[in-house]
This record gives sequence, structure tokens and C-alpha cells, in this order.
Amino acid sequence: MSASISTGPGRTLIAVYGLFALAAGSRAAVQISTRFAEAPLAYSLSAFAAAVYVLLTVALWRGARGLALVALGIELAGVLLIGTASLLDASAFPHDTVWSAYGKGYLFIPLVLPLVGLYWLLRRR
Repeated sequence: MSASISTGPGRTLIAVYGLFALAAGSRAAVQISTRFAEAPLAYSLSAFAAAVYVLLTVALWRGARGLALVALGIELAGVLLIGTASLLDASAFPHDTVWSAYGKGYLFIPLVLPLVGLYWLLRRR
């Protein structure tokens, strides 16, 4: 039953999370290695987001429903907390993170993606 989360639309989720892991991880790696002093909080949060996306990609691919649910909760909390904080105190985020302004730089996909993931996992129960 657990493997069923990685079939059908689950495959699309795996692909999107894999793409986001690659994009966020590459961006964070370049930012941290070249300009970390400019915005250490923002760049560290982008690296954290990338790690969550990697975890979700693997959890969904392996059919690890419980781990995927926890990771989706962390992702959603991160998007909501960082998104709100970045709007309330822009000076704390001189450079954007993946989750700044609820993922505005990524067409708000970071806000929608955990909701889709939660729907998929809870629907497949």
C-alpha cells in the first residue's frame, strides 16, 4: 500500500520535488560559496529548503508515507513562517530565500506544492 504513493500523480510530485531540490540546492550552494556574508540567514534557509526537497523526493520515491507527511509539514510550516517573516521584516531577508514571500520567486509553487502533496498522501490512505 505504501508504494502506491509513488505511482500515477505521485510520480509527478517526485519529479517536481526532484527539480526543486536541484534548483534550490544549486542556488544555495552558489550563494553560500560565493556571497554567504551578504545574507547568511537567507542562504542557509534556502539550503534547508533544498534539504527538505531532497528528503521529500526520496520519501515519495521509496513510498515512505510517514516520513513524507512529516517533511511536508515541515515544508508547509517553513513556507508559511518564512513567507510571513520575509514580508513583515524585509530587512532580515536582504536576499530572497526559496520560501520568501511564500515562494513568489518560484511562482508560489513552494506554497502550493506541500498542499498538493498532503492531499495526495492523505487521499491515498
